[in-house]
Amino acid sequence: MSKKVMLVDGMALLFRAFYATAVSNYYMINSKGVPTNAVYGMVKHLFSAVREYEPTHVVACWDMGSKTFRNDMLESYKANRSAPPEEMVPQFDLAKEVMEALHIPNVGLTGYEADDCIGTLSHHYREEAEVLILTGDQDMLQLLEPNVSVVLLKKGYGNYAEYTEERLKEEKGITPKQLIDLKAFMGDSSDNYAGVKGIGEKTALKLLHQYGTIEGILENISALTKAQRSKIETDLDMLHLSRDLAAIRCNVEIDFPLEEALLQVDEEKMAWKFNELEFKNWRKNLI
Repeated sequence: MSKKVMLVDGMALLFRAFYATAVSNYYMINSKGVPTNAVYGMVKHLFSAVREYEPTHVVACWDMGSKTFRNDMLESYKANRSAPPEEMVPQFDLAKEVMEALHIPNVGLTGYEADDCIGTLSHHYREEAEVLILTGDQDMLQLLEPNVSVVLLKKGYGNYAEYTEERLKEEKGITPKQLIDLKAFMGDSSDNYAGVKGIGEKTALKLLHQYGTIEGILENISALTKAQRSKIETDLDMLHLSRDLAAIRCNVEIDFPLEEALLQVDEEKMAWKFNELEFKNWRKNLI
C-alpha cells in the first residue's frame, strides 16, 4: 500500500473551529465547566479531511508558546495579537489530549512555530510518502514541491482548495519559493512586519514575474520607476528582514519516524475521551 501522510496544522483547525461557533457565544461548556467547542470542531475538520483524502499516516503539529526565534529577529513580531479568549485557553491542552486518544502524535518544538515543524517533516517524508498539509494558512503554499500538496480549509466543513506547484503557477504565475519574496514585499499585518511600504501584491507580482527574485529586482533597480526604486531603497533592510521572517524553516531539530504516525484509531480509547468531554452525538456528527 502506498503511503500518504497528512500533516495537520493543529492551531489552524482549532482557531477556525472556535471562531465558527464563538461568534454566536456557543462554547459547548460541559458539566465540569470546560468549553469544548474548538476541540469538537477540530475533530470534525480532522475526520472530514481523513475521509476525503484517506491518509495512511497523520501527524499533528503545534506552536509551543508565543515566543520563537523570529521574536529574536524582530521584537515586535506578532506583538499586535491579542491574548486568546478565555474560553479558548483550556482547549489547547485538551486538543492535544484528543489527538493522543486518537493515536495521532503531537509534534512541536520550543522556539519554533508549527509551520517550521510541518516544513521540516514534509521535507523528511516526501521521499517515502505522498505528503498532504492540512491548514487554513496560505503561507504554507511556499512548502509545495513534488510529492507535497497543501489542502486549504474553506468555509464550513469538508470544503477544500487543494494546491500543487502547478496550481500555484496557474493562479499566481510564480513558484512556491517566489511566494516568500512576494510576502517580503507585501509584509504581513497579522504577523506585524511591514515589508516595503507602498508596494502591494500587484506590483510585487509584476516585479517577480519580470526579474524572478529579490536579488534579480535589486540588480535591475535602475530599470524600475522612480517611485518603486525610492520605496525599495527606503525599506531595503525591512525587505530582507521580512523575507527571513516569512520563510518557513525546513531544517529544524525534529526527526519523527513516519512509522510512528500510522493512523490506527483505537475505538475504545476514542469513545472514552469523547464521552469524558461530553461530546454530544459524536458518533453521528463526527466520525
